[in-house]
Amino acid sequence: MMSVLIRNWWAFVLRGVLAVLFGLIALFLPGAAMLSLVLVFAAYAIADGILALVASVRAAKEGERWGYLAFEGVVGIIAGLVAAAWPGLTVVVFVALVAAWAILTGGLMLAAGIGFDGSGRGWLIFGGILSIAYGALLVIAPMIGAVVLTWWIGAYALVFGIAMLVLAFELRARFKNSPLGHMA
Repeated sequence: MMSVLIRNWWAFVLRGVLAVLFGLIALFLPGAAMLSLVLVFAAYAIADGILALVASVRAAKEGERWGYLAFEGVVGIIAGLVAAAWPGLTVVVFVALVAAWAILTGGLMLAAGIGFDGSGRGWLIFGGILSIAYGALLVIAPMIGAVVLTWWIGAYALVFGIAMLVLAFELRARFKNSPLGHMA
């Protein structure tokens, strides 16, 4: 899986940039309607899921481990589609949906990180642990209010995005030092 991740370091840049943008919007525009936040989350979850699927397909083509990344991608896409299809209902169950998504994808990312044996492993594990902790906080205190929830989502996405960007640049450095990077 390491060679696939190194070659596709850019996918982690996209995941990181999307997460940071989402986090900044959530932190600095908390007065926006929760419905808008649900739609922004839907777009983010779908994009993140697609990028995780891209990584899993490339890993599968290389004969490397891909199951956790593929499942993470499918879960992200389904969560995003559910949020987009029923935004009014999603506002009511948004906290539970985000909590389940964070815990499940965090667990899968943690499992992928444990199975990963290259540079950046710690950031992959950190992203998984952060997702699990965030989901657990939402389960413990579900009725904290839309503004505070927005801030939690923003803080989570910002830190997660930074972790993905750090991982991406570590992978990019490995790519540039690889034979494929010298050919590019």
